Amino acid sequence: MTKIWTEKGFVENDPWITEGEGVEAGEGQNAVLPLATFLTRAAESNDVGLGVLITPADDVTKLAPFIDRIALIAVSFPAFNDGRGFSHASLLRTRLNYQGELRAVGDVLIDQVPLMLRTGFTTFSVSNETALRRLSENRLPGIDVYYQPTARSSVEGETYSWRRRAAV
Repeated sequence: MTKIWTEKGFVENDPWITEGEGVEAGEGQNAVLPLATFLTRAAESNDVGLGVLITPADDVTKLAPFIDRIALIAVSFPAFNDGRGFSHASLLRTRLNYQGELRAVGDVLIDQVPLMLRTGFTTFSVSNETALRRLSENRLPGIDVYYQPTARSSVEGETYSWRRRAAV
């Protein structure tokens, strides 16, 4: 079973449906379209509140002309060892200044969630049993030291490891 999680907890009745082979959004649902389909629809209309699915090989900079019309960008993580989604999130938040919902979908594991939050993800489509259990118990792993700044600011008082000074 797949559930949508945010830092506030699990979301009930999520309206977003990823369209694909034989799956279409119905009444009261919002479609998340593959990038090529999204680009065609966005270029041919003035629709707002759109959803788009980004896969690892997609070029997120193609979204730039339409960024203010997108309500949700779902970034696919097809395997735990494919980190291109982190780069997509960083580009969307820092270079394209995307302010809407950024969702991690696919192989979302509990150990990756803190890093995904730091790169700008706001919601997570979680199906991994361990991740679901840990998130329901509010047991999110922590990261004490960061190596570099990201789209999300550090908590007050935390520092980056490369900025630390040796004790004298």
